[in-house]
Amino acid sequence: MDSPPDQPEDRVSGLLVRARALPPVPGVYLMKDEAGVVLYVGKANRLPDRVSSYFLPSTDLGPRKQPLIGLVAEFDIIPCEGEWEALLLEARLVKDLKPRFNARLLDDKTYPYLAVTIREEFPGVYITRDPGHERFHGARIYGPFTSGADLRHAIQLLQRVFQFRTCDLDLRSEDPRNLDFRPCILANIDQCTAPCANRISATRYRQDVDRFCRFLESRRADMLRELRAEMESASAERRYEAAAVLRDQIQAIEKLDERERRGRAGEFDWQPEVTISAKDPRAGCRSLQRALGLETEVRCVEAVDIAHLGGGDTVGSLVCFVDGRPFKDRYRRFQVRTVSNDDYQAIREVVSRRFRDSDRAPELLPDVLLIDGGPGQLAAALEALAQCPVRPRLVIGLSKREELIHVPDDPEPMRLGRSHAGLHLCQAIRDEAHRFAQHYHHLLRRKRMLPPATPGTSKRRKGPSGDAS
Repeated sequence: MDSPPDQPEDRVSGLLVRARALPPVPGVYLMKDEAGVVLYVGKANRLPDRVSSYFLPSTDLGPRKQPLIGLVAEFDIIPCEGEWEALLLEARLVKDLKPRFNARLLDDKTYPYLAVTIREEFPGVYITRDPGHERFHGARIYGPFTSGADLRHAIQLLQRVFQFRTCDLDLRSEDPRNLDFRPCILANIDQCTAPCANRISATRYRQDVDRFCRFLESRRADMLRELRAEMESASAERRYEAAAVLRDQIQAIEKLDERERRGRAGEFDWQPEVTISAKDPRAGCRSLQRALGLETEVRCVEAVDIAHLGGGDTVGSLVCFVDGRPFKDRYRRFQVRTVSNDDYQAIREVVSRRFRDSDRAPELLPDVLLIDGGPGQLAAALEALAQCPVRPRLVIGLSKREELIHVPDDPEPMRLGRSHAGLHLCQAIRDEAHRFAQHYHHLLRRKRMLPPATPGTSKRRKGPSGDAS
């Protein structure tokens, strides 16, 4: 015999059917009671999966939230462009609506907040669990947010758009030390405009931070309309540099959801082919720093490898890892010109071509340069670097057979444990350099061995071009 229609079982099953039919997109959901009062606000990476989980027979939300199921009569959703937008919207709604079952989020200071220190000449953006700290007096506070990991992910994405600083430096535009200051790695990967080195004026920097704050306080579509109006006004007034900055920010905001989809697979522009056995790549950087005895953290590692077949089509590769993850924008490949079957000389050429002009055009310099090979290959790299105006902090070699790390001026190689996170990182970087070199070598061999296309036949699609200069 069926239950009467007003029974809780029928209500919950009806909500389950509705939830499963939701659009499969990120968004925010609002659980409401019979009077339409919002009981709970949550976010979802995929709305039907998250919302339907509340109404399954096996659902157990714990003693604090389980009573919610008996009170929910309906729910509303707000689809979002991406998880980052759902995170920001959830925080705004919780703060405005103060739902009953989000009460702990409102009161508990263990949840993360976002602080923008707008009173500083160059405001910084920080994630904190203590927004009342004196450091953030007068700062603009956003939140609370339900997930620190999701918040960090969203800020990394938005930092690529608005390029605000997240460092703890005490910055002043008139500080003479700025003229000789070397910016951190974020400036080199276009995630900060480097006010620490006077690369941007205080006025322009504050404009970027103001746009970032407006972005947090409004929907993406509203923000884009405002930015387009500003861009058209700047262009009409012939302020073309300002218009170009706005154009780039508009394009970056429009691509945020695309970046997020790529980011969940491997973070931004990281190579999807690479598999790192360490769950936390930054842990690998810290372990490598301790193993090598370096005083400052290892953030950027580059690796060099050589590939050829019997001396033919000799090529070199250079890959770059930032914070333990491969950074594709800094990958380079070299067609070796000076030798055909001499790995040592090939390494000398590749290292020399990488570092010979680095002092003329400021670019990202590695903390550690990793050479695929043993003492001979390491010595060849050091010989080349002796003729270069700038060089990495440390050069090491990693021999394949026994996985030993060779350090200059140390007669005994370093043997790390098989489970050592720093060794895993070095192996991943070495393997990626090898893969990248082999790919280029096979590409050149294929071009040399295939006959040229004759008129009337379809041309083969070309692979990526661009030998490094």
